[in-house]
Amino acid sequence: MKKFSRYRKPHSFVTRRHHIYTLKRGVSLHSNSSHHQKLNNNMSKDCGNHGDDHRKKLYRHIFLSAAAFVAAVLFAILLVWLILRPAKPHFILQDATVYAFNLSAPNLLTATIQITLSSRNPNGRIGVYYDRLDVYAAYHSQQITLATRLPASYQGHRDITVWSPFVYGAAVPVAPYLAASLGQDELTGTVLIHVRVDGRVRWKVGTFISGSYHLYVNCPAYINFGAKNNGIAAVGSAIKYQLLMDCNVDV
Repeated sequence: MKKFSRYRKPHSFVTRRHHIYTLKRGVSLHSNSSHHQKLNNNMSKDCGNHGDDHRKKLYRHIFLSAAAFVAAVLFAILLVWLILRPAKPHFILQDATVYAFNLSAPNLLTATIQITLSSRNPNGRIGVYYDRLDVYAAYHSQQITLATRLPASYQGHRDITVWSPFVYGAAVPVAPYLAASLGQDELTGTVLIHVRVDGRVRWKVGTFISGSYHLYVNCPAYINFGAKNNGIAAVGSAIKYQLLMDCNVDV
């Protein structure tokens, strides 16, 4: 019995050693798998960060390219402006022929006037497209005739264009204070009316044609009703007045 028990001790010792080895191996395998998992997580994070950096670089490149393009366009526009130096057209109200200009009660104005208006393009390299030009007469702040549409035209370098439209207004109601002021002006013999042009123009440089711009022209005209000998007799009772008045031009 003693011999039998003596031989069992090594077996239990081997079993314990095998158990300890198994435990150590399990721990080692677990630690290795944890290490590999951490490596995989780090690699996935690195890949994600690499993708974000690539996206940021792409956005930065697009932004810089767009900014460079806008800067180049603005520089080209500034360069063209400095080289060509476009100037506004020069308008002159040459004369006005008054066929009718009567104020009647109650505050109604009838006017028929033919005007001669000229425009000169002072630019040596820029042409002007007159797409729309509406001409009318005004007294102080009120329009007293209907607008007359001038034909669309193109004005070349340093060219001169002349128009001779009629402007009409039949029994146009005017404000009471304007009627009183107009009556006083007629008594003194001189009435200041304004010939105005409202339209749209475009500029042409070589083959390039710009967008549409608003054109506003204001021409003062002093009509001497009290001294008709200051004018030139026209058809019937019409009187033609030589004016040669420079106009204010806004584009």
